[in-house]
Amino acid sequence: MLHRMSRNSIKTPCVQVCFVDPKAGVCVGCFRTMEELGRWTKYSDDERAAIMAALPGREDAYREAKKA
Repeated sequence: MLHRMSRNSIKTPCVQVCFVDPKAGVCVGCFRTMEELGRWTKYSDDERAAIMAALPGREDAYREAKKA
């Protein structure tokens, strides 16, 4: 996952592939939910870190579900 950050910016998992799978309810680029996408800048650093830690598992689950 790509993490972009400049001196005053907020770390983000965005990879500029923005498409929300309506069945899964997550962006297939970064695997955040619609709520997380909308509230990202309002979350604390700890909240964002917790979400980012969950993203690899979401991606794995999404890819496994697509195989089925």
